[in-house]
Amino acid sequence: MSIRLDKKWVSKDDALLLLRGNLGVYQLANTTQQILFIGYAGGKSLFGLKGEIQAAFQDYPTAALVRWEVTSAYMSRYRELLMLHLYDHDVLPPENNPIPLGKLRPAG
Repeated sequence: MSIRLDKKWVSKDDALLLLRGNLGVYQLANTTQQILFIGYAGGKSLFGLKGEIQAAFQDYPTAALVRWEVTSAYMSRYRELLMLHLYDHDVLPPENNPIPLGKLRPAG
């Protein structure tokens, strides 16, 4: 089982038709699948993932693709995805503000 979010990328238009008000995490990417932003929809998110992702597309106009994961452990998973991105690329996604993170070293 991989800790990476490896679901298929979905276009902006298709995603807005598929998304619901669930709690979870998401990644936004440009057309070359470079991750631009990692975010989450928590208990205070208006309309859950659908609302958060819709707002994120407005905030980051270069984003064209999204993938998401429904989880009630959204904050732990959010931090895990940030740490994993930091491990893989030595930097956070360009649109994420720095936050204190632990170190993650995935197996295999």
